[in-house]
Amino acid sequence: MLIINNRIIPLGKSYIAINLFGVIFAKEYLNDVLLHHEKIHTAQQKELLFLGFYIIYIIEWGIRLCIYRNLHKAYMNISFEQEAYCNQRKKDYLKKRSHFAWIRYIKGK
Repeated sequence: MLIINNRIIPLGKSYIAINLFGVIFAKEYLNDVLLHHEKIHTAQQKELLFLGFYIIYIIEWGIRLCIYRNLHKAYMNISFEQEAYCNQRKKDYLKKRSHFAWIRYIKGK
């Protein structure tokens, strides 16, 4: 997994890292938990052939933004993020993870 440390990407002050097509752009050092979070996103992206992941992610974020009317709450309730946050501390999660596991998180909080 390629990690590119930089000061620009991701945009915004509250984000530390972004995973684009399996390449992680990070503004600061990623601890084991954050790295595992991004590895979960890589698994999600691969199973949706990357482009499918981004299409679903943007659509779901837009829907959740309409529901919650709050950028952060919309982001936190995206099914991909829910799966990653709920399992980022489980070191063996990716070994046991079933394909399309993010679907069970669609209902949000």
